[in-house]
Amino acid sequence: MSDLLKTGDLAPDFTLMRDGGDSVKLSDYSGRILVLFFYPKDNTPGCTKEAKGFSELVDEFKAVGADILGMSADTVKRHDNFVAKHDLKIPLAADPDLETLKAYGIWQKKKMYGREYMGIVRTTMLIGPDGKIAQIWNKVKVTGHAGEVLQAVKQLAAE
Repeated sequence: MSDLLKTGDLAPDFTLMRDGGDSVKLSDYSGRILVLFFYPKDNTPGCTKEAKGFSELVDEFKAVGADILGMSADTVKRHDNFVAKHDLKIPLAADPDLETLKAYGIWQKKKMYGREYMGIVRTTMLIGPDGKIAQIWNKVKVTGHAGEVLQAVKQLAAE
């Protein structure tokens, strides 16, 4: 696992497959603001609520020049099902090999009911037009999160 990233760090590059079968890479967003949210698993209650929250505000993010990309270890096929089932309006990158998740420090030891296991820690990173991490939300609580991120994006866009 890499060292944890912090604000001011250059966001690690990636090229991954996404829902719909296309590829997506960090450089696709060069010169733009990117909200990169990492979530544990498609079609689970918290992850569904988070993805739908970002989908509902996608036009407001676009209005201030920001893009949104979700990422999990799920496969493209699972992402396609998730997008169709919940009418999501945001792209979802698939990282089943965990390389990007590890590069971003998101693949971590977790604990539930006294059991330890490796998994994705729900995290959102705001990446500025310069490719540097402007803000990080660790161990995200889903309710109201998309709106909170939108406010931070508006501040960054105004700078």
